[in-house]
Amino acid sequence: MSQFRRFSILTLAAVTTFAQSSEVSIQNPAGYKYVGRLAAPFHSQQRIVAPPKMTNSPRLDSLIRAGNLYLTAQDVIALALENNLDIAIQRYGPYLQQEVLRRAEGGAPLRQVGVPVSAGPVSVSTTGVSALSVGLAGGGSGVTSGGGLVASIGSPTPSLDPTLFAFAQFSHTTTPLQNTTVALVPTQVSSSQVYQIQYSQSWVTGTTAQMTYFTGHVGVNSPVYALNPYRQGDLELYITQPLLQGGRRPVNNRYIRIARNNIKVSEITLKLQVITTVSAILNLYWDLVSFNDDARIKQKALETAQQLYEDNKHQADLGTLPAIEVTRAEAQVSQSKEDLLIAQTNVLQQEVVLKNALSRTGIADPSLDEVHIVPLDSIIVPQQEQVQPVSDLAAEALAKRPEIEQGKINIESDKIQSLGTRNALLPNVQAFLDLSNSGLSGSANPLCASLPPAEQFVCTPDPYNVGGLGNFFGQVFRRNYPNYSAGFSVNIPFRNRAAQADYVTDQLTLHRDELGLQKVVNQVRQDVRNAMVGLQQARARYEASVATRKLAEQTLEAEQMRFKFGESSIPTVVQAQRDLANDQSAEIQAMANYTHSRIAFDQALGATLDVNHISMDEAISGSVARPSSLPASAPAKPEVKR
Repeated sequence: MSQFRRFSILTLAAVTTFAQSSEVSIQNPAGYKYVGRLAAPFHSQQRIVAPPKMTNSPRLDSLIRAGNLYLTAQDVIALALENNLDIAIQRYGPYLQQEVLRRAEGGAPLRQVGVPVSAGPVSVSTTGVSALSVGLAGGGSGVTSGGGLVASIGSPTPSLDPTLFAFAQFSHTTTPLQNTTVALVPTQVSSSQVYQIQYSQSWVTGTTAQMTYFTGHVGVNSPVYALNPYRQGDLELYITQPLLQGGRRPVNNRYIRIARNNIKVSEITLKLQVITTVSAILNLYWDLVSFNDDARIKQKALETAQQLYEDNKHQADLGTLPAIEVTRAEAQVSQSKEDLLIAQTNVLQQEVVLKNALSRTGIADPSLDEVHIVPLDSIIVPQQEQVQPVSDLAAEALAKRPEIEQGKINIESDKIQSLGTRNALLPNVQAFLDLSNSGLSGSANPLCASLPPAEQFVCTPDPYNVGGLGNFFGQVFRRNYPNYSAGFSVNIPFRNRAAQADYVTDQLTLHRDELGLQKVVNQVRQDVRNAMVGLQQARARYEASVATRKLAEQTLEAEQMRFKFGESSIPTVVQAQRDLANDQSAEIQAMANYTHSRIAFDQALGATLDVNHISMDEAISGSVARPSSLPASAPAKPEVKR
């Protein structure tokens, strides 16, 4: 078994292990014993967010052998999904929006947590056709990709998380009295214990209910109290219901629905980021392929020029050739060296850009900084293109392009938000209902006996109220002392300019976004047509460059033959060599331009993921299950001088 075959097996094992872990994770550990469910909502460590991954996937190291990084186009895509930082940053979007939804389900307003799509890396060379000029405008057209609609205006939404309030007070007071007629003691001493528990709950209908239990236990040193000590309190249910403003379920749950839409928008934004990044990195890869091919051509041209120089020098030494021809050949060698140096520089710089795009640490890792990239794929231009009507292609793009779906979701969120601002135009009318049951219980005042018998009637208790805690609760739950009240309140803001401005603003925003969606639709059609024209032109330029290169080969061959018979001059042969090298470089550039046009065409149709066999599940998890396969014998990397 060869080294590369063994390495393929190790790569499969490493990738399988990496695929078992997700890029972003939120853990929910077990709560504390006995009080876990009560303490969990208040504990910051109850939901643990894993730290970001700062290391590369094992796939990257497994593809490095003997100082070379061997890559196919599929390897580049897999490494981009696993290691590219733009995709990794955007991968947090759905998780952030999920927490915003959790916040909205508690009744809180929304938060802005979205991140716009980042443009992908760009090749070091600007020659030829760029992806942006043939297909999409970078990052999408007409629709914001920052994470969806954020709104916190209009009718306030109720807090949907229940609350529990508890209060306890213990006091002892000593009060000197100037007038002892009432208490019959010069100094009144009292001890009290006050307890209150209140449970509150609101619903999306706007209804709010409060259940309150209040009790106080009091003991005094005065003989005039019938019960001493005594317990007095009540159990109260207080209900409010908005009748106009804030009194509808669609109004009060609008943040929840918008948050759910924003989750969809964040998923679409992640999809757009994957499409943008993969397209840009594929352009980098195919540019590197073309740069390597161009460097080989320049190397061959240098060898040819060097051979011509040596032949001319030999003939000049024999006296059969003028010395000026040696100078001309030497000048051609110098020019060829300069061309080769430029081509090698493009290769080195392109490798840096590509390695930075495929690694989380960039070129900070010395082991990655020193390796050369060896592309294993070659640019292949198909014999013919599949011809489809532009109308069919436009319809396909309108059905697949994520920007269209994103725009529709944003318009839906605009309409949901306008429900809140429209409802805020109504007066604030609140209906309320108050039900309470009171209780009074205690012991007969032992100090009552200290009064004269004729005055003891003032401290004689009602036998029904004599008792302990059980008697008190019995009175409360038997409703021996019921209390009722009901009513309503009206708050009418005159002029109401703030609410009117908010409502009109939402309507203007809605209409603006509808126009923006139409602009995106028009832009998609334009992108498809431009991408199709660009692809046709790229093919035509490639075919023309092939024909030109063949003619240059024939011309050089003819001039060399004529030179042997003395019918041509060395400058003519040198010029033919230059023309052939330039035409070969032009052919390679035309092939690279074709790949750019093809990538832009797929992007314009919304077919980038399908064409490149990309699974959004793998993009979300940050791990690709597909193994990277290396050939049994990898090609050698041409020597490039640094």
